Amino acid sequence: MRPPGPLEIGLILVIILIVFGVGKLPQVGAAFGKGIRAFKRGQSDDEEVEEEKPKKKSKKKKRVAKKVAKAKAEEKAEEKAEEKTETKAEEKA
Repeated sequence: MRPPGPLEIGLILVIILIVFGVGKLPQVGAAFGKGIRAFKRGQSDDEEVEEEKPKKKSKKKKRVAKKVAKAKAEEKAEEKAEEKTETKAEEKA
């Protein structure tokens, strides 16, 4: 069996466009990529799976650190706003 030529590949792409539509193509591509990655992970050794677990923990730590930093920034903004209102009140008095 010979490999598909450019005409066959083009025909397949047109059929895919008709079936899924232009709006759904990014979602289909993402799902296809995730499937390929999952298949490759399944084919590889268990070492890669063990390496991924610490990464998930570090993502959680990063999320928590971002939330803490955001909360601190909000507190500072509130303090500055309070200081401004206090100085405006002093100026009026």
